[in-house]
Amino acid sequence: MNIDLDQVQERKPKKFYQLLYVQVIFAIILGVALGYYYPSTGEKMQPLGDGFIKLVKMIIAPVIFLTVSTGIAGMNDLKKVGRVAGKAFAYFIFFSTLALIVGLVVSHYIQPGKGLNINPEKLDASQITKYVKAAEESDLKSFVFNIIPDSLFQPLTGDIILQVLFVAIMFGIGLALTADRSKPVIDLLNTCMIPVFKVVELLMKLAPIGAFGAIAFTIGKFGIDSLKNLFGLVLTFYFTSFLFVTVILGFVAKMNGFNIFKFIYYIKEEVFLVLGTSSSEPALPGMMQKLTAMGCEKSVVGLVIPTGYSFNLDGTNIYMTLAALFIAQACNIDLSVEQMVILLGVAILSSKGAAGVTGAGFITLAATLAVVPDIPIAGMTLILGIDKFMSECRALTNVIGNGVATVVVSNWEGQLDKEQMKKVLNNN
Repeated sequence: MNIDLDQVQERKPKKFYQLLYVQVIFAIILGVALGYYYPSTGEKMQPLGDGFIKLVKMIIAPVIFLTVSTGIAGMNDLKKVGRVAGKAFAYFIFFSTLALIVGLVVSHYIQPGKGLNINPEKLDASQITKYVKAAEESDLKSFVFNIIPDSLFQPLTGDIILQVLFVAIMFGIGLALTADRSKPVIDLLNTCMIPVFKVVELLMKLAPIGAFGAIAFTIGKFGIDSLKNLFGLVLTFYFTSFLFVTVILGFVAKMNGFNIFKFIYYIKEEVFLVLGTSSSEPALPGMMQKLTAMGCEKSVVGLVIPTGYSFNLDGTNIYMTLAALFIAQACNIDLSVEQMVILLGVAILSSKGAAGVTGAGFITLAATLAVVPDIPIAGMTLILGIDKFMSECRALTNVIGNGVATVVVSNWEGQLDKEQMKKVLNNN
């Protein structure tokens, strides 16, 4: 009998220092230490973090295209595509709006900006010019046209997730409608997934290096001392995001048959990867693999996760209303209930208008404040210096929220293997 040594090695339990999330944790600790004690050296580590994120972005488009197109091609009923998309968007709209409300309510009662007594006229708005300009350009027309690529395969060489998703859906539908004649193409795409996900596995081995470089640069450039004056805002944001994940998403998870803490532990590698790189994109390939292995239907995972990366930004939405009220409080501007309702309504629209735009959190905040004249847009300079320290929490909340959304939509569709889910989460 022939024995595959590779399979034997894969079944052999890894030692703790061989576990990816342990390596990332140590890398983060080392990065923080380097950035704190040797800030100039820490700043020079930026290429390590940026390089790793760029490597992962390189593989995201093929992963989405192959997963979504083959998933749709395997569907017997194309109405399912529209049904899954409809349920996903219903979920996204409800919980994104809820996240905005949570940020507004918490900021109103805790008032993290109270007592700073900032004079808006003395703020230098030149630092946020690029964000204001980007917000002005992110109207509905440009957003819709940006989804449509110039050619069918152009998105595979770019990094615009919505374009990749659009082409993958169209191509998948084409395959499904010509399934008999397109079988060789479907088989080829399914085969291509093997080396592509192997590349993902190889790239993830570089995650500790990327996390080390990213966190060393952040601490070295901005310094932990920059948190002191605005510690209340950072603490409030992390506290609010924690409550949203554990209480609201925890309740949603319980109603759909799983425990939120077990789920977070299951995706711990992706969680620490996001924490170290301050970006949710490196976690996307791993999340798609793990959700499929957990019992979610591949086609549902392929549709919900990439779409959620643009439309289900719970962490970003909490940040938006929380930061807006913080600026008002810091500038001693008392908002009435009517003004806060207007702020919420504008935020709901602007958060969707800038979906998928790089730096969406700051851009959507700029777009919101530009329409709400009661809060000075120049006040964004107050949080510009600490925005980097809040991006980790935004990205973490977004990733966890999208993971929960995928499981929920899979369950709604009857495409969730609950026995497999329980087995994976309980034995993890």
